[in-house]
Amino acid sequence: MNHFAYPMAVFLLILPLIFRYLLPAVKGLHGDALRIPFIDDLQKIAVKSGGIWGTQLGKKSSSFALGALYLIYGLLVLAAARPQWVGEPIPMRSQSRDIMLIMDISNSMLEPDFAIGNRRINRLSAVKKTASDFIEKRRDDRIGLILFGTRAYLQAPLTYDKKSIQDILWSMDAGMAGNSTSIGDAIGMALKNIKDEDKKEKILVLLTDGENNDGSLSMPEAINLAKNENVKVYTIGVGAEAAFIDSFFGMQIGIGNNGLDEESLKQLAKDTQGRYFRARDTKSLQQIYNAIDKLEPTENNEQFSVETKELFYIPLLLAAILAFVMFLRGQKKW
Repeated sequence: MNHFAYPMAVFLLILPLIFRYLLPAVKGLHGDALRIPFIDDLQKIAVKSGGIWGTQLGKKSSSFALGALYLIYGLLVLAAARPQWVGEPIPMRSQSRDIMLIMDISNSMLEPDFAIGNRRINRLSAVKKTASDFIEKRRDDRIGLILFGTRAYLQAPLTYDKKSIQDILWSMDAGMAGNSTSIGDAIGMALKNIKDEDKKEKILVLLTDGENNDGSLSMPEAINLAKNENVKVYTIGVGAEAAFIDSFFGMQIGIGNNGLDEESLKQLAKDTQGRYFRARDTKSLQQIYNAIDKLEPTENNEQFSVETKELFYIPLLLAAILAFVMFLRGQKKW
């Protein structure tokens, strides 16, 4: 679709007509015309050069010259109106939130107290599936990923590339970051990588099945840092209640998580205006991510980008070519 950026500029086309027909003629000391002492010399030059203003060309040539000048003026006015080609509106992604996922991958995440269907799986496998589904739903948000055990590692900075985050999730394994649990250090690293981002919403989602038993940052210190940074933290405690199953040899083996520090996770969520969730099985873990998705809905404010191409250079170029042709014609010998 074509249009003009400054359509009111077209009214400049009538200015020459106003000057020519509406304004009174200028009267000077020597009558209606201003006497130019060297006009005779100019006429002689015009005659010799065969210019369009020369007397040899007569009225026809003068009319052509006036028409050409007006055409040049019209093309310049057209360029000033800035003709543009405007394409179809293209929807843009609304940059709504930054979400940093903090995942515990200590060896305790291998505890087989979750299930899909009738098949028992470990906690980490359940987390991979549910977290991947959560990421897929965050259409307009940037996602980052921190994995921690004995140490915390930034696996992916904030990005729109959901596929890369999901690939890292599916490739992670328990014990890759050590056997102990440094929750405080993981929170500190997440805050460091999210605090400088100019976003209205900054969210951390912390998932762990243990307590802070390693690292340089204690849980009270981490809670205080998160509170001061104005970052909302959702905490998820993973693990079924302590239970016993029969082994192949008839012995009962205890499974479940008795080392989860729920009090600290609840306090962290409370002080940052987030929420604490307890995931005791795969279904509850899925429901937790769905609940977070509802608590932090994706903004639906549609924004569009419109491709615009300037076309003013076309009439401007035509005016320049026409002026150059007139100049050459004025220099031509008749």
